[in-house]
Parts: sequence; C-alpha cells; structure tokens
Amino acid sequence: MRSRTPDRLCAEAVDLARAAAEETALPGMVGEHIEVVADGDRVVTHLFACNEPGYRGWRWAVTVARASRAKVVTLDETVLLPGPDALLAPEWVPWSERLRPGDMGPGDLLPTEADDLRLEPGYTGEDVPPPNSPVAEGMAADVADSEEADVVPGSPAVQPAPARGGIADVAEELGMRRARVLSRYGLHAAADRWEEAFGAKTPMAQAAPATCMTCGFLTPLTGSLRQAFGVCANEFAPADGRVVSLSYGCGAHSEAAVMPKPPRPAPPVVDETVVEPLALRPERDGGSVEEAGPAEELGHS
Repeated sequence: MRSRTPDRLCAEAVDLARAAAEETALPGMVGEHIEVVADGDRVVTHLFACNEPGYRGWRWAVTVARASRAKVVTLDETVLLPGPDALLAPEWVPWSERLRPGDMGPGDLLPTEADDLRLEPGYTGEDVPPPNSPVAEGMAADVADSEEADVVPGSPAVQPAPARGGIADVAEELGMRRARVLSRYGLHAAADRWEEAFGAKTPMAQAAPATCMTCGFLTPLTGSLRQAFGVCANEFAPADGRVVSLSYGCGAHSEAAVMPKPPRPAPPVVDETVVEPLALRPERDGGSVEEAGPAEELGHS
C-alpha cells in the first residue's frame, strides 16, 4: 500500500536529486525545489522548477529510493513533467479530422477509408453468374434469340453472351458500375452543408426579392436532390456555379427587376409666332427682288 508520508532519508536527499536534474538539463535550467511527493514505501519524487523559456509550468521530477533497512539513498529516474499550470501543446488531431474544404491543392491525394460512412458498395460484380452455369447458359440463349449476336455452331448453352447483354455492361451504361456510391448518410451530410452555405437562413436569402425556385438561372439537379437543390448559372450571382437550395435567393434573380427602357426624345415643337426674314432671289437682269411670300406663290395679291 502506498505511504502518504515521505520517507525521511529520501526526503532529505534534495542535493542528490538536484544534482541529477542539473546533469540532465541545460546549465541553469533547474530552479527552486518545489515539493516532495511520496510514491511508495521508501520511494520519493523531488520536484524542481524548470527555467526553460518554452516550458512554462513544467517541473523536473527526480525519483529517489532506498532499500529496506538501508541508509543509502539511490537515484531511480529523472524526467521533465508538466505541472498543473503547464503550457501544453494542443491535443493531437488526426489529419483526416483537421482537413477542411479548400485545403486540397494540385497534386494532393485524399484517400477515403474503407468504412467511410459517406460511401456504400456499388456494383461489384458479385451477382454475375459464373461461366457455364445454368443461369449463364439461359442468359446466353435469350440474348442470342433476341439480339443480333454472333452465333457460333453448337448448342445455345455455349454461345458467348454479347458485351451489351452482360450485367456489368448494363450497369456501366446506367452509370452504376462504381466500386462505391454515395450512401444516404453521405447524401444527407452534403445536403446539410449546401443548405448551410446557400440556404434559406443565410443573410443573402433573407434579403432576396424571391427564391431560386422561380429564378430562370437555376439549373435543377437530377435524382432525389432535384426536389431541394439546383446549380446557379448566373455569372453575376454570389453563388454562380454552386449548389444552392431552392429556398435560397439573391438580388440577381431573373425576375428581380425589369431593365428600364431608354428614354425617348421629346417631340419637336413648332413655334408659328416667329417671323423669319425672307431670302432674296436673283433677277434675270442681274438685279434682285424680294422672295415672294406664300400668298403671292398661290396667285393671291
């Protein structure tokens, strides 16, 4: 059982403990003696202050002990330990948890774990019937009868199934021949991120005149995400090229405002009260006469 009272001889061996600490530390880095801690029967640890600039609150711990009925105190170990108020490095966080969106650069690789909750197994080919099995023979016969296949002499059971008739090729044509696909967890996690970044609760959406659901620049997604998200295709919008919620909105909405028409010039105003001087026309004999007015041209005198 651990003794709460330090052994007297071990507790008095302060000089021995200090010498051991000074031998381990750099010169002048061992400070004052702080306390004595009883670790067990005839086992004591002496604590000294550490004067290292980068180790604020750390302490040199020197453990000494003596054998039963022995009066000679011996040295066990010397270590540097953090105190209650020590300056410690932050807790280690794995790189997979430190990584944030936008940290990836050109040439960086981001492997995904085998048990990543965001992914689930896609088409692996495990359901493909083995060659020459009854199922494969039936598939080959059906394909040979229904499609234009290269038929070789012999039984339909040995006819090779055309490439377009295999399960793997059908899966590839449908875009499903991937080792892993997005799971429901991964789908919901992505939807939560998009909703937080470009959703109805953002300040931009709160001040928008209308939602993206009625905007002509919205390009809907396919699949189940079509019901809640789309891609903004307005180069002047803050979310151009981003996945936005249908409840998001901004001032670049296609129906936010009508462009004003260019102003028309005012119609000309004719002032008939102004009398303009009549121009002179040349006479045949070289003289000049006053140009006739409108009444004279009409034959009225």
